[in-house]
Amino acid sequence: MSTTQNYDAIIVGGGWAGSAIAWKLGLAGKKVLILEAGIPFQSDNREEFVETFFLATAKTPEAPYTQNYNAPRPSVLDIKQIPNPPEPPADCSSPIVSIDKGGYFIQQGPMPFGSTYERLAGGTSWHWLGTCLRLVPNDFKLKSTYGVGVDWPISYNDLSPYYDEAEFEIGVSADVDEQMIHGITFSPDYIYPMQRIPPSILDQVLTEGLKNVAIDNNPLTVTGTPAGRNGVSNIMNDGTVYNNGRRLCQGNTNCTPICPIQAKYDATITLNKALQTGNVDILYQTVASNILIDTATGEVTGIEYKQYETKNGPQTGSGTATGSKYIIAAHAIEAAKLLLMSNSQLPAGVANTSGQVGRNLMDHPVNLSWGSMPDPVYPFRGPLSTSGIETTRDGSFRNTRAAYRIEIGNEGWNWPAGSPYTQLQGYVGEQGLFGQDLISQIQHDFVRQFRLGYLIEQLPEETNYIVPSANCKDNLGIPRPEIHYNLDDYTRAGFQAAEQATVTIFGAVNATPSTANRVATGGEFTYQNETYYSNGAGHVMGTHRMGDDKTTSVTDANMKSWDHDNLYIVGCGSFPTGATANPTLTMMALAFKASDAIIADLDLNA
Repeated sequence: MSTTQNYDAIIVGGGWAGSAIAWKLGLAGKKVLILEAGIPFQSDNREEFVETFFLATAKTPEAPYTQNYNAPRPSVLDIKQIPNPPEPPADCSSPIVSIDKGGYFIQQGPMPFGSTYERLAGGTSWHWLGTCLRLVPNDFKLKSTYGVGVDWPISYNDLSPYYDEAEFEIGVSADVDEQMIHGITFSPDYIYPMQRIPPSILDQVLTEGLKNVAIDNNPLTVTGTPAGRNGVSNIMNDGTVYNNGRRLCQGNTNCTPICPIQAKYDATITLNKALQTGNVDILYQTVASNILIDTATGEVTGIEYKQYETKNGPQTGSGTATGSKYIIAAHAIEAAKLLLMSNSQLPAGVANTSGQVGRNLMDHPVNLSWGSMPDPVYPFRGPLSTSGIETTRDGSFRNTRAAYRIEIGNEGWNWPAGSPYTQLQGYVGEQGLFGQDLISQIQHDFVRQFRLGYLIEQLPEETNYIVPSANCKDNLGIPRPEIHYNLDDYTRAGFQAAEQATVTIFGAVNATPSTANRVATGGEFTYQNETYYSNGAGHVMGTHRMGDDKTTSVTDANMKSWDHDNLYIVGCGSFPTGATANPTLTMMALAFKASDAIIADLDLNA
């Protein structure tokens, strides 16, 4: 079937960017249709996900969302590195990630891409941690300042008012004075919606232990991490108390993957607000499969989709959605895949005269360090991270090696080593402890655990890319993403610097390092005769980057396609460079910026 209503805008994806744009367009009186690949779970319905998480043996970021929908959740299970992977075999199992173990990516290496995402209403906001950092000004001009990467077509000042808007919508808890580092500035009299989340005991121990320590002439200052979860509300400049209607954080410890009381923001909140405008419709379990083009004018004329009813298929319907403007707001990998596989009219794919669609795939490869403090710091309670070290995010060293930020983890060795489960198995199965001896060992060891996560900058490289698989399809007959991925020497040098920082930090606080039960979802590599282990951060960026030159970018600064006047492509794929900050806040700010441009475009052509 085809949609019969005359929509102003068709949006592919009901996650972060799609929800924000739909809400802004709906408020402006524009008629909008969202095509959402996932199921219709909304913000007030999370009991099934929470129960699935509680019953899961491994409490991974994907644990609540293991249902196998026709828009399948990518998996990084059964990763094994293969230096020169062959072409996918006839059964479409991946040479790095086995499809029979839940794999979705066709990993072509030479390193595995270690990040995942969720495909359901609200997108990956369902399992994000809640970190809401702004980029620093130099992140927008990496090429002109440090001679590497590329520059953004906008500056920090261009995006600053949209950061304000995004922080208010999310309900960010933070302190302005703490965040004014590396040139970050705020609007006059700016106030975060909520006060910063209180520091954990570990945060306080590291604050004291590192107060006289510096790396690269930057002091290792511990600051509260801006968080998309509810702290104590601030009084705003108009005298009102900020209130987003959500509960105060109760420290449930599982922000990743799910907050059971929704103290943490997720995109279904904004999606619901969009639907409540009365101007926004949504089709769930509807997977965009092809973009139609008028080859005479270059404009998009419709988006074809496939629908399903049950979790495993088969296809139960199809249609074409039509409107005036089209916005691709899917995940960075899925958006690029859709553009590239829409090649029946344009052999290179839609919006791809630059050849950049799908290229410059980036993450924040994570170097994990963990160990034991000499005294208890009481992990496994409160938000998974409440503070970090941000002073390492910028400096002249970026001429030659990647920057990083340091996330301080409150969940003990859970991420790097599967604690407490794997450690408990070792106590019982290997050491034969039980009874009071087991209790005493747990009480001594677990309260001292801590970890640091170094989120490392990755440069855009054309050799890191995704394409639709030529042979391997999902249950709807849609190509699965084939990923070609590696880390360049700039990023590898960042890992080396992170390991050197670990030695400094652990020495300053008299901590004992550990490497037990190491997890490395992004594989391992050797750099200057040392072995390093990479993990995915879930921060997938760069596959349809914006720029100021149509020959080297996919969209302009408003995220409008250079090739098609009525097509916008919005999301983390818009990032020209990855920097070090978790990208979610910047993605929402960019979505609000694009919304203003789309509304102005619609009004101009009304």
